[in-house]
Amino acid sequence: MKEYKLKDFDPDDIEDVLKKVETSFNIKFVGKELINVKKFGELCDHITNKIQLADANDCTSQQAFYKLRNAIAATIGIDKNTITPGTLLIDLLPKRNRHDLNNEWEKLVGFKLNILRPPYWVIWALLILLLTSIVALFIQWAMGLSGLTFSIAGFWVANKLGKELDVQTMGELAEKVMRENYLQSRRNPNTFNKQQVEKVLTDIFSKDLNLNKSELTRDANFTY
Repeated sequence: MKEYKLKDFDPDDIEDVLKKVETSFNIKFVGKELINVKKFGELCDHITNKIQLADANDCTSQQAFYKLRNAIAATIGIDKNTITPGTLLIDLLPKRNRHDLNNEWEKLVGFKLNILRPPYWVIWALLILLLTSIVALFIQWAMGLSGLTFSIAGFWVANKLGKELDVQTMGELAEKVMRENYLQSRRNPNTFNKQQVEKVLTDIFSKDLNLNKSELTRDANFTY
């Protein structure tokens, strides 16, 4: 079995993952409380014990789907029963008013969906400009500073105006919502399903750190 070590990743990436865990489960890591956690299974158990809520044996992803379905049906005025996990988001979010509809959905569900992004070519173009500008700072600082400013502003505008969908189906969106907003996805946010915590954590770590789920087992070793 491959041994995954958190020290092999950028510390900022690890910090970002743990912040997402905190947000999703509404918890807070204090001081060095994770210093003795050596394996992924231990991390899962630690977080499960840290969530001081009643255990309910129900499906959070299903509840997330129903919550999203109700919000979408109410916004665009269609029969909610016509929306299935396989329904394509492109059919529910026409590009011409995609931002407005997305904002309405977020108001109804109570959290950000983060499903819109700029085209990849725009991201790459701005990234190349950013890197080139950093190099130019050491050669001709004025030009480099201008390029740096333009690229940063470009990222901000692109993220605000981007209309490309980051997920394709309602089922994928429900899984994304459960991963990023676990408690808020539930019908009763004062409960959680202990059996689902490990799956959600596996999804968060594997996606954000590009890890293989099949090897990210309870015995996978982490070094903090």
